[in-house]
Amino acid sequence: MSALSCTKDFDKINTDPLGKGEVNAHQLMAPTMVSLMSTNMLRNRNFNNELMQVTVDLGDAEGKTFRYDIRRNAADNTWNSWYVNLTNIKDMYKIASQPEKINKSYQGISLIVQTWIYSLLTDTYGDVPYTEANDGRDGNYQPVFDKQKDIYLGMFEKLEQANNLLKEGTAIVGTSDAIYNGDVAKWRRLGNSLYLRLLLRVSGKSEVSSAVLAKIKEMIDTNPGNYPIMQNNQHTAKLLWTGSNISAQVYTSPFMASVRANDFYVPAIGAFFIDNLISWSDPRILPTYGISGINRFGIRPGNSGYVGVPSGYSPGSEPAKQSVFYSSSDNVAINLQTDRYTGIIMNCAEVDFILAEAAAKGWINGDAGAYYVKGVADAINYWLPTVMPGGATDAAAIAYVNAADIEWNNAYPLESPDANTLSKMSLIHKQKYYALFLVDFQQWFEYRRSSYPILPKGAGLLNGGVMPARLNYPTLTQSTNPTNYKNAVAIQGPDEINTKVWWQKP
Repeated sequence: MSALSCTKDFDKINTDPLGKGEVNAHQLMAPTMVSLMSTNMLRNRNFNNELMQVTVDLGDAEGKTFRYDIRRNAADNTWNSWYVNLTNIKDMYKIASQPEKINKSYQGISLIVQTWIYSLLTDTYGDVPYTEANDGRDGNYQPVFDKQKDIYLGMFEKLEQANNLLKEGTAIVGTSDAIYNGDVAKWRRLGNSLYLRLLLRVSGKSEVSSAVLAKIKEMIDTNPGNYPIMQNNQHTAKLLWTGSNISAQVYTSPFMASVRANDFYVPAIGAFFIDNLISWSDPRILPTYGISGINRFGIRPGNSGYVGVPSGYSPGSEPAKQSVFYSSSDNVAINLQTDRYTGIIMNCAEVDFILAEAAAKGWINGDAGAYYVKGVADAINYWLPTVMPGGATDAAAIAYVNAADIEWNNAYPLESPDANTLSKMSLIHKQKYYALFLVDFQQWFEYRRSSYPILPKGAGLLNGGVMPARLNYPTLTQSTNPTNYKNAVAIQGPDEINTKVWWQKP
Protein backbone atom coordinates (compact mmCIF):
# COMPACT_ATOMS: atom_id res chain seq x y z
CA MET A 1 0.00 0.00 0.00
CA SER A 2 2.75 2.45 0.91
CA ALA A 3 4.56 1.79 -2.37
CA LEU A 4 1.40 2.53 -4.32
CA SER A 5 0.75 5.73 -2.39
CA CYS A 6 4.22 6.99 -3.20
CA THR A 7 3.54 6.89 -6.93
CA LYS A 8 -0.15 7.73 -7.08
CA ASP A 9 -0.78 10.74 -9.34
CA PHE A 10 3.00 11.26 -9.49
CA ASP A 11 2.99 12.76 -12.97
CA LYS A 12 0.10 15.07 -12.16
CA ILE A 13 1.63 16.29 -8.92
CA ASN A 14 4.99 16.99 -10.52
CA THR A 15 3.64 18.91 -13.49
CA ASP A 16 3.98 22.68 -13.46
CA PRO A 17 0.38 23.97 -13.19
CA LEU A 18 1.33 26.94 -15.37
CA GLY A 19 2.44 24.59 -18.12
CA LYS A 20 5.91 26.15 -18.36
CA GLY A 21 8.76 23.67 -18.55
CA GLU A 22 11.43 26.28 -19.27
CA VAL A 23 12.15 29.97 -18.94
CA ASN A 24 13.22 32.66 -21.33
CA ALA A 25 16.31 34.79 -20.84
CA HIS A 26 14.40 37.93 -19.91
CA GLN A 27 12.57 36.16 -17.08
CA LEU A 28 15.83 35.73 -15.15
CA MET A 29 16.87 39.37 -15.24
CA ALA A 30 14.68 41.20 -12.74
CA PRO A 31 14.64 38.62 -9.90
CA THR A 32 18.41 38.19 -10.16
CA MET A 33 19.10 41.92 -10.06
CA VAL A 34 16.71 42.45 -7.13
CA SER A 35 18.42 39.66 -5.21
CA LEU A 36 21.89 41.02 -5.94
CA MET A 37 20.98 44.58 -5.01
CA SER A 38 19.34 43.40 -1.79
CA THR A 39 22.51 41.62 -0.73
CA ASN A 40 24.76 44.50 -1.72
CA MET A 41 22.72 47.20 -0.02
CA LEU A 42 22.32 45.32 3.25
CA ARG A 43 26.02 44.48 3.42
CA ASN A 44 26.91 48.03 2.43
CA ARG A 45 24.85 49.18 5.39
CA ASN A 46 26.22 46.87 8.07
CA PHE A 47 29.76 46.24 6.81
CA ASN A 48 31.11 48.79 4.34
CA ASN A 49 29.58 51.79 6.09
CA GLU A 50 31.03 50.72 9.42
CA LEU A 51 34.53 50.17 8.02
CA MET A 52 34.47 53.40 6.07
CA GLN A 53 33.14 55.63 8.86
CA VAL A 54 29.80 56.41 7.26
CA THR A 55 28.11 55.02 10.38
CA VAL A 56 29.09 53.77 13.85
CA ASP A 57 27.17 50.95 15.53
CA LEU A 58 27.68 52.14 19.08
CA GLY A 59 28.63 49.71 21.83
CA ASP A 60 31.55 47.80 23.28
CA ALA A 61 30.45 44.26 22.39
CA GLU A 62 32.72 41.99 20.38
CA GLY A 63 32.40 41.90 16.62
CA LYS A 64 32.08 45.65 16.08
CA THR A 65 33.05 46.21 12.47
CA PHE A 66 33.91 49.88 13.02
CA ARG A 67 36.75 48.68 15.30
CA TYR A 68 38.03 46.27 12.62
CA ASP A 69 36.80 43.37 14.78
CA ILE A 70 35.57 41.14 11.97
CA ARG A 71 33.88 37.84 12.81
CA ARG A 72 34.57 34.98 10.44
CA ASN A 73 30.88 34.48 9.66
CA ALA A 74 30.79 37.99 8.17
CA ALA A 75 32.05 36.33 5.00
CA ASP A 76 29.16 33.93 4.48
CA ASN A 77 26.24 36.02 3.25
CA THR A 78 27.85 37.73 0.28
CA TRP A 79 29.67 34.59 -0.90
CA ASN A 80 26.47 32.53 -0.87
CA SER A 81 24.28 35.15 -2.51
CA TRP A 82 26.73 36.13 -5.22
CA TYR A 83 27.39 32.54 -6.30
CA VAL A 84 23.69 31.60 -6.26
CA ASN A 85 22.89 34.57 -8.47
CA LEU A 86 25.75 33.68 -10.79
CA THR A 87 23.87 30.49 -11.61
CA ASN A 88 20.84 32.48 -12.76
CA ILE A 89 22.79 34.97 -14.81
CA LYS A 90 24.89 32.26 -16.44
CA ASP A 91 21.68 30.45 -17.33
CA MET A 92 20.50 33.63 -19.01
CA TYR A 93 23.55 33.46 -21.29
CA LYS A 94 22.95 29.78 -22.07
CA ILE A 95 19.29 30.37 -22.93
CA ALA A 96 20.14 33.38 -25.11
CA SER A 97 22.69 31.22 -26.95
CA GLN A 98 20.23 28.52 -27.99
CA PRO A 99 19.63 28.60 -31.77
CA GLU A 100 15.88 29.12 -31.40
CA LYS A 101 16.31 31.83 -28.72
CA ILE A 102 19.57 33.49 -29.67
CA ASN A 103 19.84 37.10 -28.53
CA LYS A 104 23.21 38.83 -28.48
CA SER A 105 22.01 41.56 -26.14
CA TYR A 106 21.06 39.10 -23.40
CA GLN A 107 24.41 37.38 -23.92
CA GLY A 108 26.23 40.69 -23.49
CA ILE A 109 24.20 41.75 -20.47
CA SER A 110 24.86 38.37 -18.87
CA LEU A 111 28.61 38.80 -19.34
CA ILE A 112 28.48 42.28 -17.78
CA VAL A 113 26.53 41.09 -14.75
CA GLN A 114 28.77 38.02 -14.41
CA THR A 115 31.80 40.31 -14.39
CA TRP A 116 30.21 42.59 -11.83
CA ILE A 117 29.55 39.65 -9.51
CA TYR A 118 32.98 38.07 -10.02
CA SER A 119 34.65 41.43 -9.36
CA LEU A 120 32.78 41.72 -6.05
CA LEU A 121 33.82 38.19 -5.13
CA THR A 122 37.49 38.48 -5.98
CA ASP A 123 37.88 41.98 -4.54
CA THR A 124 36.30 40.77 -1.30
CA TYR A 125 38.05 37.41 -0.89
CA GLY A 126 40.95 37.30 -3.35
CA ASP A 127 41.38 34.00 -5.20
CA VAL A 128 37.94 32.42 -5.73
CA PRO A 129 36.30 29.81 -7.97
CA TYR A 130 35.93 31.26 -11.46
CA THR A 131 36.56 28.89 -14.36
CA GLU A 132 34.81 25.99 -12.60
CA ALA A 133 32.29 28.04 -10.62
CA ASN A 134 28.61 27.01 -10.67
CA ASP A 135 29.31 23.67 -12.34
CA GLY A 136 27.48 21.64 -9.70
CA ARG A 137 24.86 20.45 -12.18
CA ASP A 138 27.69 18.88 -14.15
CA GLY A 139 28.92 17.05 -11.08
CA ASN A 140 31.73 19.40 -10.07
CA TYR A 141 31.06 20.15 -6.41
CA GLN A 142 34.62 21.13 -5.57
CA PRO A 143 35.70 23.89 -7.99
CA VAL A 144 39.28 25.11 -8.10
CA PHE A 145 40.10 28.59 -6.85
CA ASP A 146 41.51 30.72 -9.67
CA LYS A 147 44.24 33.27 -9.06
CA GLN A 148 43.00 36.83 -8.93
CA LYS A 149 45.23 37.89 -11.80
CA ASP A 150 43.66 35.23 -14.02
CA ILE A 151 40.18 36.22 -12.88
CA TYR A 152 40.86 39.83 -13.85
CA LEU A 153 42.15 38.85 -17.27
CA GLY A 154 39.05 36.70 -17.71
CA MET A 155 36.77 39.56 -16.70
CA PHE A 156 38.46 41.88 -19.19
CA GLU A 157 37.81 39.32 -21.91
CA LYS A 158 34.15 39.05 -20.91
CA LEU A 159 33.72 42.81 -21.09
CA GLU A 160 35.35 42.96 -24.53
CA GLN A 161 32.91 40.29 -25.69
CA ALA A 162 29.97 42.12 -24.14
CA ASN A 163 30.92 45.38 -25.87
CA ASN A 164 30.94 43.63 -29.24
CA LEU A 165 27.72 41.70 -28.60
CA LEU A 166 25.84 44.84 -27.61
CA LYS A 167 26.95 46.81 -30.67
CA GLU A 168 24.08 45.41 -32.72
CA GLY A 169 21.49 46.69 -30.25
CA THR A 170 19.30 43.60 -30.46
CA ALA A 171 16.01 44.37 -28.72
CA ILE A 172 15.21 42.95 -25.28
CA VAL A 173 12.03 42.92 -23.19
CA GLY A 174 11.99 46.31 -21.51
CA THR A 175 9.50 45.43 -18.80
CA SER A 176 11.85 42.73 -17.50
CA ASP A 177 14.87 45.03 -17.36
CA ALA A 178 14.84 46.59 -13.90
CA ILE A 179 17.98 48.64 -14.59
CA TYR A 180 17.60 50.32 -18.00
CA ASN A 181 14.08 49.40 -19.14
CA GLY A 182 15.38 47.71 -22.25
CA ASP A 183 17.88 50.38 -23.34
CA VAL A 184 20.67 48.17 -24.70
CA ALA A 185 22.94 51.15 -25.47
CA LYS A 186 23.01 52.03 -21.76
CA TRP A 187 23.94 48.47 -20.86
CA ARG A 188 26.88 48.81 -23.23
CA ARG A 189 27.94 52.02 -21.47
CA LEU A 190 27.72 50.24 -18.12
CA GLY A 191 29.92 47.40 -19.36
CA ASN A 192 32.64 49.76 -20.56
CA SER A 193 32.41 51.90 -17.42
CA LEU A 194 32.80 48.77 -15.31
CA TYR A 195 35.77 47.93 -17.52
CA LEU A 196 37.38 51.26 -16.56
CA ARG A 197 36.72 50.61 -12.85
CA LEU A 198 38.46 47.24 -13.01
CA LEU A 199 41.35 48.46 -15.17
CA LEU A 200 42.01 51.22 -12.66
CA ARG A 201 41.90 48.75 -9.79
CA VAL A 202 44.83 46.74 -11.14
CA SER A 203 46.72 49.67 -12.68
CA GLY A 204 49.31 49.57 -9.91
CA LYS A 205 50.43 46.01 -10.69
CA SER A 206 53.65 46.21 -12.69
CA GLU A 207 53.09 42.87 -14.40
CA VAL A 208 49.93 44.14 -16.13
CA SER A 209 50.17 47.92 -15.88
CA SER A 210 51.50 48.60 -19.39
CA ALA A 211 48.64 46.68 -20.99
CA VAL A 212 46.12 48.21 -18.59
CA LEU A 213 47.21 51.79 -19.24
CA ALA A 214 47.23 51.14 -22.99
CA LYS A 215 43.66 49.87 -22.82
CA ILE A 216 42.50 52.88 -20.79
CA LYS A 217 44.08 55.20 -23.36
CA GLU A 218 42.48 53.27 -26.21
CA MET A 219 39.05 53.52 -24.59
CA ILE A 220 39.29 57.24 -23.85
CA ASP A 221 41.69 58.78 -26.37
CA THR A 222 42.32 56.68 -29.46
CA ASN A 223 39.10 54.74 -30.02
CA PRO A 224 36.34 56.16 -27.78
CA GLY A 225 33.68 55.50 -30.40
CA ASN A 226 34.12 51.77 -29.87
CA TYR A 227 33.89 52.07 -26.09
CA PRO A 228 30.95 54.31 -25.11
CA ILE A 229 30.92 55.03 -21.37
CA MET A 230 28.64 56.82 -18.92
CA GLN A 231 28.48 60.56 -19.57
CA ASN A 232 25.61 61.74 -17.38
CA ASN A 233 23.22 60.44 -14.76
CA GLN A 234 20.82 59.18 -17.39
CA HIS A 235 23.46 56.48 -17.89
CA THR A 236 23.85 55.69 -14.17
CA ALA A 237 23.02 52.03 -13.48
CA LYS A 238 20.44 51.78 -10.72
CA LEU A 239 17.54 49.61 -9.72
CA LEU A 240 14.75 52.08 -9.10
CA TRP A 241 12.63 50.75 -6.25
CA THR A 242 8.99 50.99 -7.23
CA GLY A 243 6.80 49.47 -4.54
CA SER A 244 6.26 47.54 -1.35
CA ASN A 245 5.54 44.10 -2.83
CA ILE A 246 7.58 42.18 -5.36
CA SER A 247 5.47 41.35 -8.38
CA ALA A 248 5.73 42.18 -12.06
CA GLN A 249 7.68 45.45 -12.30
CA VAL A 250 7.31 46.17 -8.57
CA TYR A 251 10.52 45.99 -6.59
CA THR A 252 10.95 46.44 -2.86
CA SER A 253 14.00 48.08 -1.35
CA PRO A 254 15.78 45.73 1.08
CA PHE A 255 15.89 48.64 3.51
CA MET A 256 12.11 48.25 3.72
CA ALA A 257 11.83 44.49 3.24
CA SER A 258 14.60 43.38 5.61
CA VAL A 259 15.25 46.21 8.08
CA ARG A 260 12.77 47.26 10.74
CA ALA A 261 12.09 50.99 10.98
CA ASN A 262 13.39 51.12 14.54
CA ASP A 263 16.59 49.36 13.52
CA PHE A 264 17.24 51.58 10.54
CA TYR A 265 18.40 54.50 12.64
CA VAL A 266 20.26 52.46 15.25
CA PRO A 267 23.73 53.26 13.81
CA ALA A 268 24.96 56.78 14.46
CA ILE A 269 26.31 58.83 11.57
CA GLY A 270 30.11 58.86 11.55
CA ALA A 271 31.84 62.15 12.29
CA PHE A 272 34.09 61.89 9.23
CA PHE A 273 31.13 61.43 6.91
CA ILE A 274 29.00 64.25 8.22
CA ASP A 275 31.69 66.77 9.20
CA ASN A 276 32.92 67.16 5.63
CA LEU A 277 29.41 67.72 4.33
CA ILE A 278 28.80 70.38 6.96
CA SER A 279 32.11 72.15 6.35
CA TRP A 280 31.39 72.29 2.62
CA SER A 281 27.78 73.46 3.09
CA ASP A 282 27.03 70.54 0.81
CA PRO A 283 23.54 70.67 -0.73
CA ARG A 284 23.03 66.99 0.10
CA ILE A 285 23.06 67.88 3.82
CA LEU A 286 21.13 71.16 3.52
CA PRO A 287 17.32 71.29 3.77
CA THR A 288 15.81 70.61 0.36
CA TYR A 289 12.50 70.72 -1.48
CA GLY A 290 11.26 73.42 0.87
CA ILE A 291 10.92 70.92 3.73
CA SER A 292 12.49 72.50 6.79
CA GLY A 293 15.15 70.36 8.43
CA ILE A 294 15.03 67.55 5.85
CA ASN A 295 18.08 66.94 3.63
CA ARG A 296 18.53 64.72 0.60
CA PHE A 297 20.63 62.15 2.45
CA GLY A 298 17.85 61.81 5.01
CA ILE A 299 20.04 62.62 8.03
CA ARG A 300 18.21 63.54 11.22
CA PRO A 301 20.02 66.08 13.41
CA GLY A 302 20.68 65.27 17.05
CA ASN A 303 20.19 67.50 20.07
CA SER A 304 23.34 69.38 19.11
CA GLY A 305 22.52 69.56 15.41
CA TYR A 306 24.29 67.69 12.62
CA VAL A 307 26.91 66.00 14.78
CA GLY A 308 28.51 62.64 14.14
CA VAL A 309 30.25 60.05 16.29
CA PRO A 310 34.02 59.52 15.96
CA SER A 311 34.66 56.03 14.65
CA GLY A 312 37.07 53.72 16.46
CA TYR A 313 36.57 55.28 19.88
CA SER A 314 38.06 53.42 22.85
CA PRO A 315 35.89 50.90 24.73
CA GLY A 316 34.31 52.45 27.78
CA SER A 317 34.20 55.93 26.26
CA GLU A 318 31.05 55.64 24.16
CA PRO A 319 30.00 59.06 22.88
CA ALA A 320 26.43 60.28 22.88
CA LYS A 321 24.52 59.45 19.73
CA GLN A 322 23.55 62.52 17.74
CA SER A 323 22.69 62.38 14.05
CA VAL A 324 21.14 59.27 12.50
CA PHE A 325 19.44 58.40 9.23
CA TYR A 326 15.70 58.98 9.23
CA SER A 327 13.59 55.82 8.97
CA SER A 328 10.09 55.21 7.63
CA SER A 329 8.68 55.57 11.15
CA ASP A 330 9.68 59.23 11.24
CA ASN A 331 6.97 60.05 8.70
CA VAL A 332 9.18 62.45 6.78
CA ALA A 333 9.15 62.81 3.03
CA ILE A 334 12.85 62.04 2.60
CA ASN A 335 14.43 59.00 4.22
CA LEU A 336 16.79 56.41 2.82
CA GLN A 337 14.67 53.53 4.04
CA THR A 338 11.92 54.33 1.54
CA ASP A 339 14.07 56.17 -1.03
CA ARG A 340 13.67 54.91 -4.58
CA TYR A 341 17.22 55.89 -5.61
CA THR A 342 19.33 53.80 -3.23
CA GLY A 343 19.84 50.78 -5.53
CA ILE A 344 23.04 51.96 -7.23
CA ILE A 345 25.20 49.57 -9.27
CA MET A 346 27.54 52.19 -10.75
CA ASN A 347 27.09 55.90 -11.25
CA CYS A 348 28.40 58.46 -13.69
CA ALA A 349 30.30 60.37 -11.00
CA GLU A 350 32.53 57.34 -10.38
CA VAL A 351 33.46 57.33 -14.07
CA ASP A 352 34.27 61.05 -13.89
CA PHE A 353 36.65 60.47 -10.99
CA ILE A 354 38.27 57.51 -12.77
CA LEU A 355 38.97 59.84 -15.70
CA ALA A 356 40.19 62.59 -13.37
CA GLU A 357 42.72 60.20 -11.81
CA ALA A 358 43.83 58.89 -15.19
CA ALA A 359 44.30 62.41 -16.54
CA ALA A 360 46.11 63.61 -13.41
CA LYS A 361 48.54 60.71 -13.75
CA GLY A 362 49.11 61.44 -17.44
CA TRP A 363 47.55 58.24 -18.73
CA ILE A 364 44.99 60.00 -20.92
CA ASN A 365 44.54 63.41 -22.50
CA GLY A 366 42.06 65.82 -21.03
CA ASP A 367 41.70 68.25 -18.15
CA ALA A 368 41.85 66.41 -14.82
CA GLY A 369 40.35 69.43 -13.08
CA ALA A 370 37.35 69.47 -15.43
CA TYR A 371 36.76 65.76 -14.88
CA TYR A 372 37.00 66.38 -11.13
CA VAL A 373 34.44 69.21 -11.11
CA LYS A 374 32.13 67.17 -13.33
CA GLY A 375 32.40 64.30 -10.84
CA VAL A 376 31.43 66.60 -7.97
CA ALA A 377 28.49 67.93 -9.98
CA ASP A 378 27.30 64.52 -11.16
CA ALA A 379 27.51 63.07 -7.65
CA ILE A 380 25.30 65.84 -6.30
CA ASN A 381 23.12 65.86 -9.39
CA TYR A 382 22.21 62.19 -8.83
CA TRP A 383 20.45 63.13 -5.59
CA LEU A 384 19.45 66.69 -6.53
CA PRO A 385 18.89 66.77 -10.30
CA THR A 386 18.19 70.50 -10.54
CA VAL A 387 21.10 71.79 -8.44
CA MET A 388 24.10 71.22 -10.74
CA PRO A 389 22.76 69.85 -14.03
CA GLY A 390 25.54 71.32 -16.16
CA GLY A 391 28.43 69.15 -15.03
CA ALA A 392 31.93 70.61 -15.20
CA THR A 393 30.79 73.90 -16.72
CA ASP A 394 27.88 74.40 -14.34
CA ALA A 395 28.19 77.75 -12.57
CA ALA A 396 26.71 76.32 -9.38
CA ALA A 397 29.26 73.48 -9.37
CA ILE A 398 32.18 75.87 -9.83
CA ALA A 399 30.82 78.17 -7.13
CA TYR A 400 30.33 75.21 -4.81
CA VAL A 401 33.89 73.86 -5.03
CA ASN A 402 35.30 77.35 -4.61
CA ALA A 403 33.17 78.19 -1.58
CA ALA A 404 33.86 74.77 -0.03
CA ASP A 405 37.61 75.27 -0.56
CA ILE A 406 37.86 72.03 -2.51
CA GLU A 407 38.65 73.55 -5.89
CA TRP A 408 41.13 71.88 -8.20
CA ASN A 409 44.68 73.19 -8.20
CA ASN A 410 47.23 71.96 -10.75
CA ALA A 411 50.00 73.10 -8.41
CA TYR A 412 49.05 70.48 -5.85
CA PRO A 413 51.29 67.39 -5.65
CA LEU A 414 49.88 64.17 -7.03
CA GLU A 415 49.88 62.37 -3.66
CA SER A 416 49.57 63.52 -0.04
CA PRO A 417 52.46 62.67 2.33
CA ASP A 418 50.11 63.24 5.30
CA ALA A 419 46.52 64.07 6.22
CA ASN A 420 47.22 67.80 6.30
CA THR A 421 48.59 68.10 2.77
CA LEU A 422 46.15 68.58 -0.07
CA SER A 423 46.93 66.71 -3.25
CA LYS A 424 45.22 65.86 -6.51
CA MET A 425 44.53 62.33 -5.30
CA SER A 426 43.19 63.47 -1.93
CA LEU A 427 40.77 65.83 -3.67
CA ILE A 428 39.58 63.20 -6.14
CA HIS A 429 39.18 60.41 -3.64
CA LYS A 430 37.43 62.36 -0.93
CA GLN A 431 34.77 63.36 -3.44
CA LYS A 432 34.72 59.86 -4.88
CA TYR A 433 34.04 58.54 -1.37
CA TYR A 434 30.76 60.48 -1.34
CA ALA A 435 29.95 59.48 -4.92
CA LEU A 436 30.27 55.84 -3.82
CA PHE A 437 27.81 56.26 -0.95
CA LEU A 438 25.56 53.15 -0.86
CA VAL A 439 27.47 51.42 -3.68
CA ASP A 440 28.15 47.92 -2.28
CA PHE A 441 31.81 47.64 -1.07
CA GLN A 442 33.34 50.16 -3.49
CA GLN A 443 34.42 52.66 -0.81
CA TRP A 444 36.33 49.87 0.93
CA PHE A 445 37.85 48.53 -2.28
CA GLU A 446 39.02 51.98 -3.36
CA TYR A 447 40.48 52.74 0.06
CA ARG A 448 42.45 49.49 -0.09
CA ARG A 449 43.73 50.40 -3.55
CA SER A 450 44.52 54.06 -3.01
CA SER A 451 44.71 54.65 0.79
CA TYR A 452 42.23 57.51 0.26
CA PRO A 453 40.33 59.21 1.70
CA ILE A 454 42.64 59.64 4.69
CA LEU A 455 40.46 58.38 7.53
CA PRO A 456 41.07 59.33 11.18
CA LYS A 457 42.25 56.41 13.31
CA GLY A 458 40.50 56.04 16.65
CA ALA A 459 42.37 54.79 19.71
CA GLY A 460 39.97 51.86 20.05
CA LEU A 461 40.75 50.23 16.71
CA LEU A 462 41.77 46.58 16.81
CA ASN A 463 43.80 44.68 14.20
CA GLY A 464 46.70 47.02 14.87
CA GLY A 465 44.66 49.86 13.42
CA VAL A 466 45.08 48.33 9.96
CA MET A 467 42.12 48.35 7.58
CA PRO A 468 41.09 44.75 6.78
CA ALA A 469 42.36 43.71 3.36
CA ARG A 470 39.79 41.00 2.66
CA LEU A 471 37.19 38.74 4.22
CA ASN A 472 37.85 35.15 5.28
CA TYR A 473 36.60 32.32 3.14
CA PRO A 474 33.28 30.95 4.48
CA THR A 475 33.60 28.08 6.93
CA LEU A 476 31.29 25.88 4.86
CA THR A 477 33.58 26.25 1.85
CA GLN A 478 36.51 25.09 3.93
CA SER A 479 34.68 21.89 4.87
CA THR A 480 33.01 21.12 1.53
CA ASN A 481 35.94 22.01 -0.74
CA PRO A 482 38.94 21.33 1.53
CA THR A 483 41.58 20.47 -1.06
CA ASN A 484 41.03 23.52 -3.25
CA TYR A 485 40.62 25.72 -0.19
CA LYS A 486 44.02 24.60 1.11
CA ASN A 487 45.59 25.11 -2.30
CA ALA A 488 44.20 28.67 -2.45
CA VAL A 489 45.54 29.50 1.00
CA ALA A 490 48.94 28.06 0.10
CA ILE A 491 49.14 30.35 -2.93
CA GLN A 492 47.46 33.52 -1.66
CA GLY A 493 48.49 33.43 1.98
CA PRO A 494 46.81 32.78 5.33
CA ASP A 495 43.03 32.92 5.39
CA GLU A 496 43.05 36.06 7.51
CA ILE A 497 41.71 39.58 7.08
CA ASN A 498 45.20 41.07 6.73
CA THR A 499 46.31 38.89 3.81
CA LYS A 500 46.43 41.23 0.84
CA VAL A 501 44.84 40.21 -2.42
CA TRP A 502 46.91 40.21 -5.62
CA TRP A 503 46.18 43.78 -6.69
CA GLN A 504 47.09 45.12 -3.24
CA LYS A 505 50.47 43.41 -3.11
CA PRO A 506 53.59 45.31 -4.22
